[in-house]
Amino acid sequence: MSAETPVQSVGGFSRTRLRFREWRGSRPFWAGLFTMLGGVPIAYFPYATLKLGTMSITMATTAGAGSLIIGVLLVTLGLTMWFQQATRTFAGVAAIILALVSLVVSNIGGFVVGFLLALTGGALAVSWAPGKPAAEQGATAGGQSGPDAGGAAGPAGDAPAAAPGEPAPPYFSKEAPQGGDAHGAGTENHDGGYRVR
Repeated sequence: MSAETPVQSVGGFSRTRLRFREWRGSRPFWAGLFTMLGGVPIAYFPYATLKLGTMSITMATTAGAGSLIIGVLLVTLGLTMWFQQATRTFAGVAAIILALVSLVVSNIGGFVVGFLLALTGGALAVSWAPGKPAAEQGATAGGQSGPDAGGAAGPAGDAPAAAPGEPAPPYFSKEAPQGGDAHGAGTENHDGGYRVR
C-alpha cells in the first residue's frame, strides 16, 4: 500500500449500521420495541389454538375483541414512540394504563409476558429524554455556559477559574488570621477542607 492509494470509504453494511445507530439514539427505541412486543401476546393468545397431539386447546374468551384492541393500540403506541418523540410521555402513560387493563381483559395480560413487556416499554418511554447534540455538549464542556459565562464577575470576583476536571475554587474565602486561630485551623483548601497545623 503506497501513500498514493486512495482511502476506501466505509462499506455499505457499516454505513447502514451507523445510520441505524444514529436513528436509534435519537428516539426512545427500546421503549417502542418493548411496547410493540408487549402488544403481540396480548392480541394473539385469545385467538390462539394450541395442539397437543390430537387434542386442541382453544383459549377464546368473551373479551377477545378487547384483547385485540389493546394489542393493536400497544403496537400503535410503540410506533408513535419511534416516529413522534414529542408524544413519548403520553404514549408511555397510555401504554402503562393499557398494560394494567390487559391483566383483567386479556388472559392475565397475555400470560404476564405481554403485560411486563408493555409496562417496561411504557416506563422507558416516560423516563426517556433526548440527548444533547455533539456541538452543544462541546460548548458546555468548555465552560461557556453557566452564570459566569461572558466575563461577568460573580461572587468570587477575580478568583482564578479552575482547569477542566479540577474542582472550582470556593466562592467565599474563610481565611483565618496569619497565625491561625486558637484551635489551630488555617486557611481553607480549594476543595473546602481545612488544613491543621
